[in-house]
Amino acid sequence: MAYKKIYSALAVVGLVAFSVAAWWFQNKSTTATEDIAGQGPKPTAAGAYGAAPAGLTGGGPRAVGVEVAQVAKADIRDDAQTVGNLRSRQNVMLRPEVAGRVSSIGFVDGNQVRAGQMLVQLDDTLQRAEVQQGLAQVSIAQANFKRNQDLVAQNFVAQRVLDESEANLQVAQAQLALSCARLQRMRITAPFSGTVGIRNINIGDYVKDGADLINLEDISTLYVDFRLPERFQAKLRLGLEVEVQLDAFTNRLYRARVEAIDPLIDANGRSIGVRALLRNDGGEPLFAAKAGAGLAGVAPQKSVPPQGLGAKNPAPSAQAQRSTGSTPARDQIGVDKPNIELSKCPPSSMNPPMAVGGASAPAGPLRPGMFARVTSVFAIRENTLYVPEESIVPQGGRQFVIKVVSADAVKDKSTLPPDATVVSQRVEVKLGIRSPGRVEITDGLAEGDTVVVAGQQRLQKDGTALRLVQMGTAPEGQKPAGEKPAGALANAATPNPATGAAPVAKP
Repeated sequence: MAYKKIYSALAVVGLVAFSVAAWWFQNKSTTATEDIAGQGPKPTAAGAYGAAPAGLTGGGPRAVGVEVAQVAKADIRDDAQTVGNLRSRQNVMLRPEVAGRVSSIGFVDGNQVRAGQMLVQLDDTLQRAEVQQGLAQVSIAQANFKRNQDLVAQNFVAQRVLDESEANLQVAQAQLALSCARLQRMRITAPFSGTVGIRNINIGDYVKDGADLINLEDISTLYVDFRLPERFQAKLRLGLEVEVQLDAFTNRLYRARVEAIDPLIDANGRSIGVRALLRNDGGEPLFAAKAGAGLAGVAPQKSVPPQGLGAKNPAPSAQAQRSTGSTPARDQIGVDKPNIELSKCPPSSMNPPMAVGGASAPAGPLRPGMFARVTSVFAIRENTLYVPEESIVPQGGRQFVIKVVSADAVKDKSTLPPDATVVSQRVEVKLGIRSPGRVEITDGLAEGDTVVVAGQQRLQKDGTALRLVQMGTAPEGQKPAGEKPAGALANAATPNPATGAAPVAKP
């Protein structure tokens, strides 16, 4: 125990001694840095304690390097961009109304079918027998009714017998119609012309009522469904042109027309649903569409779709199918048996026989479910003033640009470098429509004015001397490779219509 107390005391004494030594050493180092006369360290020319950085010791103001562009005129589109999906103009999943066993299939996967064509035939042996029985009962009832008519005319039987035979005839006809309806439900036909999908059934399969058999899609024309914010509701109208770009075909441009506008605005996203009609063709080259400015109301140019885009394929004739061997074999696809009983069935006013139409239009390369980038073109402003979007400086709910003006407008020349010829001037402007990279100017600027597009954050007040440079300036103290002499501002070349940036002359 005595040894432990001694060790503890020595440890405390050591810590105190170390703390005192550290305080004395620090105090001595601070005193040694003070001036002998009792004065503190002197500030340098840069305004900080220590050596001044190179290049900052010279006196007088310096020009601020900025990037500029000229106000130009061009056609600007008032449009809105969004995303959407392609949908079939008509589509249905065919399902049987009654259970049964598949006895015949009348289509080939992915091929085109016509309206009224038999697609799936279920085993209808019992239904055919019921129709035959109904036909026999109707025949007997008709014979009895005719015989009783003759007997009543000769006063051999009472009128009641004739009325009963007429009622029996009506009952037999109703039973025949019921048998025909059951037989017709065993035969599934195409409700419209289109393209069938990939089947999930085979001959001999037993399917239940409501089971999915085959999907039928009419893709000769497609719908483009998309949504726009509610602020565009006043600009939307039927027949409005929209441009569609697909990720599957990045070098093609498709044009569609607005066919329907949803009257209900989604309360969650505050957006309105729009549906446009799109032809399923090869579209037009994207570069050609951009060269033509894509003006609304201009008919799209016809172009031959490139290889691999699924060019239009007319439906092959029966002779061509036989020559190419594309007709399905009889052991794979069942033979469509003629329904003789159905031809003897009475016509139904509730469900009339479906008229058989022609083959559907050839399908193009587009498919339902594709992701689409939609651009709605509301209007086009021709020959309007515009500036690059980077030149706009918002402040307090107003919009400003930094305009490059001559240094002669500055009264106090002492605040400018000796060789300064252009300075900054903040100008309020009125904006019009916006397009990617461009903003329309309706008031505040004139064609040919020069504005700052980069470096506005260093221009805190008007009258700041400017040094016009290109993209990528040289380090401080070196002459920029793209520096433009101040006197060459008036000789600036015509701005690039694609970007709006003014070319800068080389020194």
